Amino acid sequence: MARIQPLKDKVLVKLVEEEEKTEGGIYLPDTAKEKPSRGEVVAVGTGKELKDGRVVPFSDLGVSVGQKVIYSKYAGTEIKIDGVKYVLLSVDDIYAVVEE
Repeated sequence: MARIQPLKDKVLVKLVEEEEKTEGGIYLPDTAKEKPSRGEVVAVGTGKELKDGRVVPFSDLGVSVGQKVIYSKYAGTEIKIDGVKYVLLSVDDIYAVVEE
């Protein structure tokens, strides 16, 4: 398996696939599905660099590996590694951490 290490304020998120059928039992074709906006953080960069040169580590940004997150639907770059879909995005594109 390829190993990806995000740089600076970037986060690698494994996509959580949306349901293939509606609550009413209707199966959706791939073209009708919404783009995923939830996933699990699998890797983080070194932190967010501020304008004065200081770096805020991810531990202070509220995002860490293993957390489930909601992010902007149109943010980041989708990539596929060994058949698994991921999105590489900026920490600023993460809206919330999901606690289950």
